[in-house]
Amino acid sequence: ATGIPVKERVKISQNWRHGRCRRETVLKWKCKQVASLSSSFLMPWMELDGEYLYLSQAENIQAYHLFAEGIGLQRHPQAIFSGHQEDVCRFVLVNSHIVSGGGDGSIVLHKIHGSYSVKFSAHEQEVNCVDFQGGLIVSGSRDRTAKVWSLSTGRVGQCLHTVQTEDRVWSIAISPLLSSFVTGTACCGHTSPLRIWDLESGQLLTCLGTDFHRGAGVLDVFYETPSLLLSCGYDTYIRYWDIRTSTRKCVQEWEEPHDSALYCIRSDKNHMIASGSSYYGVVRLWDKRQTRCLQSFHLSSPTSSPVYCLRFSTTHLYAALASALHVLDFTAS
Repeated sequence: ATGIPVKERVKISQNWRHGRCRRETVLKWKCKQVASLSSSFLMPWMELDGEYLYLSQAENIQAYHLFAEGIGLQRHPQAIFSGHQEDVCRFVLVNSHIVSGGGDGSIVLHKIHGSYSVKFSAHEQEVNCVDFQGGLIVSGSRDRTAKVWSLSTGRVGQCLHTVQTEDRVWSIAISPLLSSFVTGTACCGHTSPLRIWDLESGQLLTCLGTDFHRGAGVLDVFYETPSLLLSCGYDTYIRYWDIRTSTRKCVQEWEEPHDSALYCIRSDKNHMIASGSSYYGVVRLWDKRQTRCLQSFHLSSPTSSPVYCLRFSTTHLYAALASALHVLDFTAS
């Protein structure tokens, strides 16, 4: 917030605290229907990078320019990154590179400013999650494995380690120290849904937590520091882990008040946490210093949709639902 005058900064801070904002649906798209017993919806993912918002829609990732003033974005993408044969499941944006995992089991690497891209077959089933740091990619899949991939010259797409997780991998993240990575799994075949693995050897280092109920899968994880980690998932809890103090018990936890699964989570690495629920597009703001939810926003009514992904800046919060992208503008008077 260094570029915002102090008076404006105080106003914006109070707007976040009291939930004062202007809401707008800035993008809409049609839900994808499949010929099966149930409907399959797009599960969009997104990243923010300065003046641009990157959003996955079906098999493509599109870059939208954000307006310098106000709430909107340009409706037509400035760039489209393709390469998958099926929907993009998740992607990350690091150092002007996009790394994505898709339903076709492949990983695609794009350089944002240039035509360079590379694609390689990674898993036997869909790649549910990816992360990219320090020249290494980690990926997790429905095929019950997590893998570490090299991007060094001459070894691009070479698998360095294959980790047998005994469970579908829903989320994955590399530690900021680049020494380990965490997997969040379905908690069906293995009793611990949160495990930390050595990045160099692929060996299990530790499990986080005990006594998880079957099906308490972890859908999103977020490192604040090398030792502080947030997780959320099907058991409706946000958990805050401090690996320095204990791996058996989290240091704080918050329960979703309407007993909904939590699809995504983000923090400002200070006091605020934002979470996305599985019903009616509910976004909640939490203050780590309080036990109850600070603010709630219902973004999809009457049609129910999970919040598949959310991101926020100092002044705006973006939430991607099954058929629309919503923005909350906290600069409003």
